[in-house]
Amino acid sequence: MPRLSPTDPTVTIELDGDQLQAREGEPVACAVIANDQLIFSRSPKYHRPRGPFCMTGACAQCLMRVDGIPNVATCRVPVKAGMRLERQNAMPDVRVDLLRANDFVFRDWFNHHEFMAGWPIAEQVLLKIARQLSGLGVLPERAAADRQPAIIEEHDLVVVGGGAAGLSAARQLETRGVKHVLFERDLHVGGRLTSGAEAGQPAPWNAPARLGAEVVGLFADDGKPFLAVVEGERLHLVFYQRLLLAVGGHAMLPTFPNNDLPGVMAGRAVSMLIRRHGILPGRRVACVGEASEARSLAELVKGAGGEALAVGAEIVRAHGLRTVNAVTVTPGGKIDCDVIAACGPPSPAFELARCAGAEVVWNPAARCFVVQTDSRGQTANPAVFVAGEMRGPMSSAAAAEQGLAAADALARPLAEAT
Repeated sequence: MPRLSPTDPTVTIELDGDQLQAREGEPVACAVIANDQLIFSRSPKYHRPRGPFCMTGACAQCLMRVDGIPNVATCRVPVKAGMRLERQNAMPDVRVDLLRANDFVFRDWFNHHEFMAGWPIAEQVLLKIARQLSGLGVLPERAAADRQPAIIEEHDLVVVGGGAAGLSAARQLETRGVKHVLFERDLHVGGRLTSGAEAGQPAPWNAPARLGAEVVGLFADDGKPFLAVVEGERLHLVFYQRLLLAVGGHAMLPTFPNNDLPGVMAGRAVSMLIRRHGILPGRRVACVGEASEARSLAELVKGAGGEALAVGAEIVRAHGLRTVNAVTVTPGGKIDCDVIAACGPPSPAFELARCAGAEVVWNPAARCFVVQTDSRGQTANPAVFVAGEMRGPMSSAAAAEQGLAAADALARPLAEAT
């Protein structure tokens, strides 16, 4: 797929023996998509084709073997010159996989754990075959490097997430002179402000942050809570007194036949590809789902030279053998397309908040689980605050307002204590 801007300077990477041109530093998945490749791997059991969906590292749809290391989320790894990529779990290759026959032989389903169970010889043979043919790649080519000891840090106030809510909070804390640290797992801050298609969203702004620092867990040592943060392949144990979580959510995949076809992508993934990386993943993009977000994405697609189809329609099914080639929607019927962009709010990423003692409840109106807070964002744990889409679907402007309110609430007791 043609890029929206010149690719110079370029580097060369290898995909299954083929040479591809890429931009150094861009996510590997972006480079692959820009070279008209949407099939990244095959599913373990039925060997159905798989391609990127969320572009945030949450869906496991873009896993590849990278420089001899299996199961790498290619949307999270920057391109380097000479990088070697291999698509996994296919025989002889991902485009023509003979094991795809599983999907036709077992058209309804089969439980591979119980298949031929109790047949003494057949059971052992089939278990061995299943281990050889399924899974997500073979072991790495080389042993992992020795792990360095964890770095211990202590902070009064930690903010996690550099989107609209986290940046708004960080800016307010800085204005008030409150010492804090902001962790952002991407190599840039902004979130939806720099990659979303939302109409009328605030202009992006900046704040000092620890970039490329991913919070992977929340634990306690002798009653003292700490975050496990991976930064530059080094583990940091970050002890804190107060915590503001603003990590947004995970893209939700709607339920419809063939929803796993390469070319079915989250609407926000498509907008990220266009705005942040200058890549239009398909010429004909069906912008289906939530109406306002679909309309905004459609304008972005058209501005990038693409054709926006079925804007805001309800999806019935996707069509295609290896990748998407059409979609059936209501109203509208069957429409030819290259990409289906499923528009809608994410599912709140409540995992860290729940580990911190926050209460997670079902929100019937939003049809998702959300973190329960008071108006300031304080959770059941008085030291933990939450802002933004962890509390449910909202605009980036509303998320920024919540970040501001949480920062004010956090700043007052800290200021009084000093």
